[in-house]
Amino acid sequence: MTGNLYRGQAGLPFSSTLRVYEPLDAFPEDQQAAIKSAGERAVSRAAVENAELLASLGRITRPGGDPFPTGRTDLVRVTRAPGIPVEDPGTDSAEEETADGVALLYCPSQLVLRAGLAANALIEGIHGPLAELLIPEEQRDRHQERIDLVNARDGITRVHTRASTWGIPFSWFSLFLESDPQDVVEAGGRILTVRVWAPISDALDRVRYAVANLALAAPDLDMLDDLTQLTEWLELFHADSMVELDYGAVADKVYPDDSPMDVRLGIECLAEGDMTGAAAAYRRLASRWIPIRQLARAS
Repeated sequence: MTGNLYRGQAGLPFSSTLRVYEPLDAFPEDQQAAIKSAGERAVSRAAVENAELLASLGRITRPGGDPFPTGRTDLVRVTRAPGIPVEDPGTDSAEEETADGVALLYCPSQLVLRAGLAANALIEGIHGPLAELLIPEEQRDRHQERIDLVNARDGITRVHTRASTWGIPFSWFSLFLESDPQDVVEAGGRILTVRVWAPISDALDRVRYAVANLALAAPDLDMLDDLTQLTEWLELFHADSMVELDYGAVADKVYPDDSPMDVRLGIECLAEGDMTGAAAAYRRLASRWIPIRQLARAS
């Protein structure tokens, strides 16, 4: 079961992620050895994804009703600048690449922090009363103690991962171009995921361009707030970092995907006052992604 769990995911919500990978020296010195060791234990990228999914299902079904991660272990994903995936970071070949000046970049899962943020967002949202029934206050308090321990140990921590279910926020596409490096992961006639990479400097230039144009052309657009928050988040990271968009299982429904181009064209049309062109770009996005988002409400 565990070997095919990542490939199956039948019945699970589509989940996509936006990750930032940083060079090892961007992390506090007392964390670097643990992060490097965890990265070397990652036999393959698929194994990391499988382990994370298996752990999440295990938390849901374990006795005691506590759905939160304990923080005893933390998975770390590794990539090789400029966006070439590392399938086996513990091998001699990975060491030779590093010796040749190709830096390894690391993205810790930070499940304790992210689980706390997700629980808070759920409780503060429209499903708050239901969330309080599903996550008892006692369990939330216990998890807050774990968060406090992480913060006390690590100081102010940058959260390296953002996640979205049932579709990818349009603002994320502003970080990428169709020419950026990408990896299409396939098995059994299905696309398991598509991953796209961009240097953080390029991603920041692109999102700042989008913010500047929307601030002038469409200051009331909700997407402007999303882009502003995205900019502030990316500015927290090391200048040599890499940004990765991981489509997840939704890639099998939308790839090949022109969303980065449609978002860029839509913003350019708004900046030029071309409402017809902007509307056409939005229609293309909506026809692609609204059916995916409607699956969240399907019985």
